[in-house]
Amino acid sequence: MKDNARELFELLPAIHRIRDAQLAQAQGLDRGPLEELMAVLSEQLDIAEESLAQCYDDLFIETCAPWVIPYIGDLIGYQSLLNTRAEADGSRADMANARAEVAHEIALRRRKGTALVLEQLARDVTHWDARAVEYFQRLCTHQYMNHVRPGNLQSPDLRKGAALEWIGTAFEPVSRNVDVRHIESRRGRHNMPNVGLHLWRLRAYPRRFAPATREAPRLYRFSPLGHDTALFNHPVAETDIAHLAEPDNVPMPLSRRRLAEHKDRHVGIRAQADAPVDNPSPAIRLWVDGVEIERHAIHVCHLGEHGGAWAHIPPPDDSYAIDPVSGRIALPDNADDPAEVRVTWHEGFSADIGGGEYERGESLPAVSDDVTVIRVNASDPIDGDVTDLPSAIALIDGDTLIEIRDNSRYTGALDIQLAANASLEIRARNGYRPILAPDALTIGGDENSSCRLNGLLIIDSPLSVPADRLLTKLELQHCTLVPGRALDTDGTALHPDEASLEVLAPGVAVEISASIVGAIRAHEHASVRLTDSIVDANSSQSMAYCAPADETPGGMFSAIGSTVIGRIHATRFELVSNSILFAAAPETSPDAAPVRTERKQVGCVRFSWLPLTSIVPARHQCQPTAADPDVRPRFTSTAFGTPPYCQLTSNTPASIRMGADDESEMGAFHHLYGPQRETNLGIRLAEYLRVGLRAGLFHES
Repeated sequence: MKDNARELFELLPAIHRIRDAQLAQAQGLDRGPLEELMAVLSEQLDIAEESLAQCYDDLFIETCAPWVIPYIGDLIGYQSLLNTRAEADGSRADMANARAEVAHEIALRRRKGTALVLEQLARDVTHWDARAVEYFQRLCTHQYMNHVRPGNLQSPDLRKGAALEWIGTAFEPVSRNVDVRHIESRRGRHNMPNVGLHLWRLRAYPRRFAPATREAPRLYRFSPLGHDTALFNHPVAETDIAHLAEPDNVPMPLSRRRLAEHKDRHVGIRAQADAPVDNPSPAIRLWVDGVEIERHAIHVCHLGEHGGAWAHIPPPDDSYAIDPVSGRIALPDNADDPAEVRVTWHEGFSADIGGGEYERGESLPAVSDDVTVIRVNASDPIDGDVTDLPSAIALIDGDTLIEIRDNSRYTGALDIQLAANASLEIRARNGYRPILAPDALTIGGDENSSCRLNGLLIIDSPLSVPADRLLTKLELQHCTLVPGRALDTDGTALHPDEASLEVLAPGVAVEISASIVGAIRAHEHASVRLTDSIVDANSSQSMAYCAPADETPGGMFSAIGSTVIGRIHATRFELVSNSILFAAAPETSPDAAPVRTERKQVGCVRFSWLPLTSIVPARHQCQPTAADPDVRPRFTSTAFGTPPYCQLTSNTPASIRMGADDESEMGAFHHLYGPQRETNLGIRLAEYLRVGLRAGLFHES
């Protein structure tokens, strides 16, 4: 930085500078009064110089002050968008987002109206993967002979099976007859003015080095729950705007044909052990007894059911079979059994709930020095690591943190007893999701004890707080307690009528956030609070929440931005907001109230869907209404373990899909702000569509 004070002083006549120096020396000062005066003047000069420099910086969106951003945006016709972040507080992150949006809009104006820009807009605004399709390019028309399009055929080539596989998707290569219905209604597509923007609401979540589930000797499944599940590709980010999205750029289930023809893109990191790494981020990897199976030894097969057994079992020639549609693995006949099989694969889902290898650092509090830390790692332990959970439980001493650092499966009975005023946290390390399959899982403690579980998948046994324990608080964050405790091979619950969470002790406060749990049984003097979570009793007629005794009222119940599938019987509601209580009266008692509280004079039910016959406190802006009693949510799937689990369909009534207090959707995915994303895209399309074109939004997932 320049020393303006010294420069000003040097500009003075020498006689004044000499006198000032002599005066300073006589008084024993570093600087004389004249030089001190120049220092005061230089401060004001620095302010003026900084102001002039900032005036120049304010000419550019990259360097301008935050208050200038809306003015530059207004200069180019930028329209602000609805905020799709829960913390819309004018924070530094919000300013950074606004700066990036304005800068990006300036860059996109050069290609305004093209499919490339429309696709980029859809991706930037909605934060969903997208593909733009110009449907006027796919019309069956008489061609102009001076501009022949050889690929635009009236009838598809039936010999090209790979191309035919994309019919009905955004990557459809065939032409169709004209469809005059409006594309904005999502009914019509193929017409001269139509452009379609296809959006993928699902994401591909990685499952790295996780144990496969053994079905039979040398037969395994990718799913840790042992059911058939589709494998997704690992989407590759596009690095150039001049590129329309291809199937590899969006999260989609892998078909057998696609995986077999492009195995080098999706399977393994190299073809053979002595070859260099050619695919650092594959969708699928396979290890048997700690040895990775190379790509050349893996074959894609149809391992479906045939005569009560799996079809196309590989012969004893060291070839390994994978079926990406059902998520099955078959080892060759000459492989050792039992064998430890671990896999890396990608699973489709809508949001960061239920645990997974997504970022959840905000839910992991810092560890203080007085907390005992126990590290657990079964796959690759280092010095000081414990390899099993029962041994870690035995080491609990006062305030304790047990951190699981891999994706292994942990078994054994877990009986946790905490001392008075002690706290315990069992959590997965950020970026991991271990599997707990205990013979029994009970948590309790003395007075003022608390327990928190974070990032865990719990199967086979319920999480129970026994009646004789004095646990004060139980927290579940980013956890999955499998509805029905476990799944059959076809995806149905093995114990559909059994609870996944049992709170048998009074006075326990249960807080569940960003989690998926099965039916809950809570003592009448306990309390349960849901936030951004799903409670699934496997049927809308089954009991999702009540006391441990049959259908008697459970403790105080709250649900904020959550989805509950099944009937509810509580002593009272504290707050039900922006939620879906998807319940129905049982066939044996058709007149019974599906959702019921004993105390209607307290509590609040607002901006939620619950049956009209429910017995609850006064409803505020809830659905359905007496004027329109047939309004009900429409789910893509209510089967746990499927990618679109509890996701609302596009044709769900707007009073539900935009019925929350902030005009987002009701239910567990309220925090995604899906309707606001689509509204924002509509705002941008009005600026970027060419004159005469119309755009429609289509959900590919």
